Amino acid sequence: MLYKEIHIGKLIKEMVNEYEIPMDRICNFLDKDVQFVENLYESRSIDTDLLLRWSKLLEYDFFRLYSSHLILYAPPSAVNKNQKKSDKIPYFRKNIYTQEIKDFIMKRILSGEMTYGEVIKEYSIPKSTLHRWLQKNDDTTNG
Repeated sequence: MLYKEIHIGKLIKEMVNEYEIPMDRICNFLDKDVQFVENLYESRSIDTDLLLRWSKLLEYDFFRLYSSHLILYAPPSAVNKNQKKSDKIPYFRKNIYTQEIKDFIMKRILSGEMTYGEVIKEYSIPKSTLHRWLQKNDDTTNG
C-alpha cells in the first residue's frame, strides 16, 4: 500500500468486506443510517471522532496510516527543531519508523522499484538509518 494517497473510505470499506461485518452492526455501533455509511465509503477523509469509532469497530489503527504518511512525506525540518514546545500538547522528539514503514521502504528497494538514492531523496531518510535497515535485513536473511 502506498501511504502517499490515502482514501480512508475505500480502506474502511475493504476491511468491512474482508471481515464481513453486517451493515446493521455498523449502523448500530456508529449510531448512523445505511445511507451515511455508504456515503462514508466514498469519502477521502472523515471526522476524527468517527475515524476513532471505525478503528474500534474494526480493531485497526487507521490513524497510523496518516502517521506513516507524515513520517514518509513530511519529515520535520531543521526550522521546527528551534520552535518553542508547548506544555499542553504532547511533543514527539523524533520520527519513529514503524516496522510497516521499514518493510515498505525495504520492499521498494529490494524489488528495484527505487534506488537507495531515490529513497533518501523522496522520504528524507538519513543515509545511516537506511544503511542500518539494510544491514539488519541482510543479517536476518543470511542468519
